[in-house]
Amino acid sequence: MTVELVGHLADLAGNRWGLVTTARAEAAGISRKQMSRLAALGVIVRVAQGVYRVGKSPATGQGVVVARWLALAGPELPTTADGVPGVVAAGESAALLHGIGLFRPLESEFIVPLRRRTRLADVSLRVQALSPGEVSVVDSVPTLTVERTIADFVERGAEGHVVAGLLRDAIRKRKLRAPEKLAQFLAPQAREYGFPLGDGRALAGSFIDLAGIQPRGWKRAFAHL
Repeated sequence: MTVELVGHLADLAGNRWGLVTTARAEAAGISRKQMSRLAALGVIVRVAQGVYRVGKSPATGQGVVVARWLALAGPELPTTADGVPGVVAAGESAALLHGIGLFRPLESEFIVPLRRRTRLADVSLRVQALSPGEVSVVDSVPTLTVERTIADFVERGAEGHVVAGLLRDAIRKRKLRAPEKLAQFLAPQAREYGFPLGDGRALAGSFIDLAGIQPRGWKRAFAHL
């Protein structure tokens, strides 16, 4: 019976880093009592409130972010009036999910539309309004797009070499697919960096120069200007 339960849980976890919530398990006919019993046997591991990892695969940075997101999002993820998910990975958490930059999963950061509290340890919630164009889905987790993630670091005062490193990774891994969007997201910070008001292209160009590699389509995106 235990083998059957674990096999069923593994199917439920799918490609979410081997993670499953108690709510999803219950919906599939596996009770919380059964989950607790499996955890006591060491067959599954509790990684966050209401979230378990199936099997003995080691926790990864991405897996930690996914687990914390699952604990926050609950069985049904609410959305804003604009259709934006109610919990979106941001900052270093977004970078981890995208596979850019070098970060350790010490604290996970998420953006929410309204102020809320959480008892989860090492989780930071930031209240901010987002548009659908700023969010993508990575490993089933709503996440700031690569372009918006890089702009997020700039907005929060990250050092130039950190931003350049993110850009370099994103370009080399072909994850920076909309350079014009990056310029758009950086426009509000242009003047703070000594560029003309709203000139996100100039600011983006300065970070690209610092990264030492230019994204495909960078010149073409602004050929009409």
